[in-house]
Amino acid sequence: MSTHAQPAGQGSAQHPAVVGPVGEEIRVRGLVQGVGFRPTVWRLAHACGVVGDVCNDSDGVLIHAWGDAWMLQRFIDSLSAECPPLARIDAIERHQLNEAAEANDFRIVPSVSGHVQTGVTPDAVVCADCAAEIADPANRRYRYPFTNCTHCGPRLSIIQAIPYDRANTTMAAFVMCDACRAEYDDPADRRFHAQPVACPACGPRVWLESRDGARVNGDDPCRAASLLLRHGAIVAIKGLGGFQLACHASDETAVARLRRLKRRERKPFALMARDLQAMRRYCTPSEAECALLASAGGPIVIMSADGAECVAPSVAPGVGTLGFMLPSTPLHRLLTESIDSALVVTSGNTSDEPPCIDNADARARLGRIADVFLMHDRDISRRVDDSVARVVRGSAQIVRRARGYAPASLLLPEGFADTPAVLAMGGELKNTFCLARDAQAIVSHHIGDLEDALTYADYRRAVAQYLRLFEYEPQVIALDLHPEYLSRKIGYELAQASQIPVVEVQHHHAHLAACMAENGVAFDALPMLGVALDGLGYGDDGTLWGGEFMLADYRGYTRLGRFKPVAMPGGTRAIDEPWRNAYAHLRAAFDWYGFTRHYSGLEMQQFLSGRPRAALDAMIAQRVNSPLASSTGRLFDAVAATLGVCRERVLYEGQAAIELEALVDQHTLRNDSDAHAYPFELTNTVPGGLRCIEPRPMWEALLDDLLRCTPVPVIAARFHKGVAIAIVRMVECLADLLTGPADARSVALSGGVFQNRILFEQVATRLGEAGFRVLTHRQVPANDGGLSLGQAVIAAARQRGEG
Repeated sequence: MSTHAQPAGQGSAQHPAVVGPVGEEIRVRGLVQGVGFRPTVWRLAHACGVVGDVCNDSDGVLIHAWGDAWMLQRFIDSLSAECPPLARIDAIERHQLNEAAEANDFRIVPSVSGHVQTGVTPDAVVCADCAAEIADPANRRYRYPFTNCTHCGPRLSIIQAIPYDRANTTMAAFVMCDACRAEYDDPADRRFHAQPVACPACGPRVWLESRDGARVNGDDPCRAASLLLRHGAIVAIKGLGGFQLACHASDETAVARLRRLKRRERKPFALMARDLQAMRRYCTPSEAECALLASAGGPIVIMSADGAECVAPSVAPGVGTLGFMLPSTPLHRLLTESIDSALVVTSGNTSDEPPCIDNADARARLGRIADVFLMHDRDISRRVDDSVARVVRGSAQIVRRARGYAPASLLLPEGFADTPAVLAMGGELKNTFCLARDAQAIVSHHIGDLEDALTYADYRRAVAQYLRLFEYEPQVIALDLHPEYLSRKIGYELAQASQIPVVEVQHHHAHLAACMAENGVAFDALPMLGVALDGLGYGDDGTLWGGEFMLADYRGYTRLGRFKPVAMPGGTRAIDEPWRNAYAHLRAAFDWYGFTRHYSGLEMQQFLSGRPRAALDAMIAQRVNSPLASSTGRLFDAVAATLGVCRERVLYEGQAAIELEALVDQHTLRNDSDAHAYPFELTNTVPGGLRCIEPRPMWEALLDDLLRCTPVPVIAARFHKGVAIAIVRMVECLADLLTGPADARSVALSGGVFQNRILFEQVATRLGEAGFRVLTHRQVPANDGGLSLGQAVIAAARQRGEG
């Protein structure tokens, strides 16, 4: 028996030399279940004159095919060329069969269970064909909110086991009627083996109920809910992967009431519009943004709020962007069809808790918020939030990876073919975890911040679900270095219970490794430069890092540079109260006497004079609850506070930096000479030691501008440009100093601070102009949502090295 592998998209343009009937076993790996792949195989086999059979199994799709050699080659070529829209072929492996064909046709045969190796397809937005059906009064699925087919609909949110068959989903409770069964059994129908297939006669049902549990009478619950939204109501909607809370986005009273009841004081709300035309009232999406909005993932897309009209002020206070999505399900399409403006559609929870997925839980937790509930009786297997993305420099970047993207597997780079089974636990904030083996990584859907008790419980439950769903037995567990991360503690529990080793991974090394992995950097590639900027991460010296310049590969790293470490007086309180960071930075740059002597006329000086400076000075001097941190995030907080932005308190993570970015004067940013950008100094901490970005010259220039009453937007622009120039200068300096084997002309950019669009674009553009190849994130977030991927590849590389 001969064996060879043929990567997706390749095929011979010439007919093989062999003639006469031959048989092959064809293994197709990738995202090939629940996406209409088998009926595509069936159709192509008939078109090519091939006989045999196809089935799903735990490794993907298995085909037995007989025909003339040229027929088989044409068949293989067609598989790659006509792959269904939601499928992804990672590899096609062909093995010769010596036995003769047992059939004279081509059949789809039942699935085969076994050890799971195949992927699970993400939930997908409603396709054009299904959308047309629910809008057609002559169609039996007219206005049916659970219409779907093999090209769209729920996947991860309903699956309970692999293979992806109806019995292994939450649709098992609904017995198909004869009409649906006929579609399900017909290989020529687009609903062939569409596991959630249903209709009004046999499928899930939707209803409207008041907060006291009473059913609201009416033939069309979606139409009734839409009417209530237009009249100021807050509606709890049972969506695809969890409950959502909705209100009319132009109704300030309703939006403000939702903020108050949800206890979400300032963080921007997501919006939904029925179509691009309605969305264009508030934004002018680019061609790339329109394509992202209309993609199968259907994420919330962050765009400039530059339309002719404005939503209510409470929707997105303090920022110049809006996060819009199009309706992702038939239910949402029906809800928005008569609303030509925008709806707020936010997670169905209070504050930072995970959204509700169960009807009874929603009634209990959302009863004091929602006026009515749009309910249905299809169970949600697991919570899946809406994904968030944006377009930067013409390319899509994922900010939160969930519905529409997770848990699609990511192919690991060359050299990871023998990856051991790794479970990477992720970080503390914006948590995801990752399963990696055999050159593939499955990054979980967005979990959230583990500091919340309900989110922590949801994290533990999700890890257990994924291990069970993918029949995954870790051989090693990867953890963050931070001793207090809950993800680390759970990882150690699992490792001890299973008697398997752990690999501890430095936070910023994980950021850079994730960026390298998704950019296809090979296992044995030379170490490259990396810049990891975020709020903070635990360093291998026991201090807090957050402004790091490294030379890194998957196996290790060398820290080459950093932003100047500055105390965080009060520890975590300094994250919540930016004025503390401002005081620490000003004190480090001038000392209080020097600052007062030169800048006593500033409002910031008067503000800080009324604060408990003596107590803070003592804490910093004695290093009591005032850890040093080379954090770029805290530098942005300090500058924001000095300029009067979120000075006393932030109400959500990153608020000060986000609102500072929104203030930037675009004319100054684009047209002012670099000479007007605020300068930073590059220093050595000790001879031959770390290079350091010293912010004192920046502070002098910024404070002088404040004394001259320079407008805050101009100051914000000069600060952003100055930081970008300093980062590029540091990279250039380090590249010139590199000795030994290294890729000195490639730079990976990672960390949550690079979600600042202005900073990212400035740095990436300037590095490109300086001749560097810039690696950035697209498939996983630059923030801590991408940490688990980096942890996984580092652990795999170290295990391989030890082997």
